[in-house]
Amino acid sequence: MALPLRARLALVAAALVVAIVAVLGGLVYLQLGAELTGSVDEGLAERAADLIAEPPNGSNVEVAASDIGDVFAAVLAPDGSIEAATEGFPALVVTATARSSGVTPHSWERAVPSDEGPMAVRLYAAPAGEGRIVITGVAFDDQRATLDSLRLDLVLALPVAAVLALLVGWYVGGAALRPVDRMRAEAAAISASDPERRLPVPATRDELAALGLSLNAMLDRLQAALERERRLVDDASHELRTPLANLKAELDLALRRARTQPELEAALRSAADETDRLSRLAADLLVLARANRGQLPVRRELVDVEELARDAAAALEGRATAAGVRLSVAVPPGALASVDGARVRQALDDLLDNALRSTPPGGSVAIVGGPDDDGGLSIGVSDTGPGFGEGFLGEAFEPFSRADAARSRDDGGAGLGLAIVRAIAKSHGGTVEARNLPEGGALVELRLPAHSGEVGLA
Repeated sequence: MALPLRARLALVAAALVVAIVAVLGGLVYLQLGAELTGSVDEGLAERAADLIAEPPNGSNVEVAASDIGDVFAAVLAPDGSIEAATEGFPALVVTATARSSGVTPHSWERAVPSDEGPMAVRLYAAPAGEGRIVITGVAFDDQRATLDSLRLDLVLALPVAAVLALLVGWYVGGAALRPVDRMRAEAAAISASDPERRLPVPATRDELAALGLSLNAMLDRLQAALERERRLVDDASHELRTPLANLKAELDLALRRARTQPELEAALRSAADETDRLSRLAADLLVLARANRGQLPVRRELVDVEELARDAAAALEGRATAAGVRLSVAVPPGALASVDGARVRQALDDLLDNALRSTPPGGSVAIVGGPDDDGGLSIGVSDTGPGFGEGFLGEAFEPFSRADAARSRDDGGAGLGLAIVRAIAKSHGGTVEARNLPEGGALVELRLPAHSGEVGLA
């Protein structure tokens, strides 16, 4: 089972402190031992050099007292016997020296018996010429006791340091993670019924504060998306209610009393119109729902833009003629683009439908476009109607948005056309823009980027 993050932080802190204490303590121990033995060996070598320079007369060797402990010295004959020595010289050290042949200056440490038990001594041996060996030594008990005490202190310090590091790591980890706990508790309280709540951001300006700001920004986006979804559902419910009510009224009216055949045909024709309206609305809502989930499929193919525009214009030519509106296409011949032809045609149909609704008799509607300066495709629909209201341009592409009375008719659509056009543009990686023309009227233009270099003139 994984440990909590706070416990892991405390354990890591304890491990680091123990490692640091162990390494530093070991270095201090080794450095102190090297300095103690080095200073003692240096003094022993100097005494040995003095005995070599001035050999003792007789069997007694006198050495100066030392502040580091009892000192002693001896001169060994070639056969290993003692020629001269200090009083109380530990004879056992003689067995630790080699014969004069091959003896080189060296030092070592060993324990020798004494009245108070084994005693640590530091020894130095050097050849004195004519096969003799000079040995100097000093009691090393105090230095060895100091080193042993330091080692014991270090061993005892390790668990103490580990416990202190655990406590400090636990406390510091808890303090560092406290803002996370507050954010977690607040996040658990956020729900769809209360989407305006936000995570508390600590005033530390560190990584946790940056995380809190990022999560709050994400919550802002989610709330905006949720509000759009709710508004879409509310608007869709309202839009569906009207044709359903009309359809129900037509059917109830037809069934209320006996009807003639022409009356029944009129009622059925009206019901069919309402059914068509419901079908179009359901199809448009499905397109928007897929676009909101990022699932609007795009199947690119090399399309003749002029032919696509003329087909869209031909499909609505009869409606334009009946409304007294001139419909034209201003797309250069041979304009090719790698786009989803069905989606672009759907966008043109929606734009033409809006333009024909808003253009008065005697006006004109045109499909304009072609390759742009950046190698992409620009295609749109212009009209000579009253144009968009200034307050409507900012929300023209929102679902169920409608222009003011100047842009509306009694048989107006559900306000989904421009929203679908924007979804189609985004699915191609492009943009859409609506603007009023200086000479009057409006223009809605799609800009689709180039794809694999397949935009241009044939």
